[in-house]
Amino acid sequence: MGTVGTSLPDPLLVLREYRQLAPWSLRDLSMVSAAILEASAVRPINAAASAHPNERTIRFYVTKGLVAAPEGRGTAAVYSYRHLLQVLAIKLRQMEGGTLAAIAQELTDATGDMLERRVASALGPGLPVPQRLPLAEQSPARGRVGRALSTWRAQLDRPESPAGAPPAASWHHIVVSRGIELHIHQEHPLARQGGRFGEIADAVRAALEHLSET
Repeated sequence: MGTVGTSLPDPLLVLREYRQLAPWSLRDLSMVSAAILEASAVRPINAAASAHPNERTIRFYVTKGLVAAPEGRGTAAVYSYRHLLQVLAIKLRQMEGGTLAAIAQELTDATGDMLERRVASALGPGLPVPQRLPLAEQSPARGRVGRALSTWRAQLDRPESPAGAPPAASWHHIVVSRGIELHIHQEHPLARQGGRFGEIADAVRAALEHLSET
């Protein structure tokens, strides 16, 4: 049977939204990773790890092999979603008391999927969606990275919901199965079938199982 109520966002799904915002320049990678850590309210047990990653820190990580080399060199270097995961993973493990030597070994052994899940789990439900990420500064748009950032920042400047769209609180969340939710707005006719949400979840689950078999 499905469950109904206000559900917390899945940190993994929220984290994956940042993938569409890549690539970044070094400056923007440091800015985004620092803003994510700050907004997620992750507090270190090791005070020495409290500093957020800056450009110099990320360069150091690259020279030590903790972060993969970027695509391109110098001012033309660009960083991908995986680079973001690596930077976040390093800082999060440092905040837990991990040494750089231990972190380097962990990163070597971790697949991309494992790294993504570890970062999402450590950040938790405090991880904001990109549109809510507080960015303290803006950088001028230059070249391919600049065009990507211009699009991104245009998205960040938009209202969270288009004009006339219902607020998030107006939706019913029905858990269909692990990783799948059905969202029904309170004004939809199905929302009036509150006592039958379990049946709705069962019907959706059966339909998905049928699709997976075809």
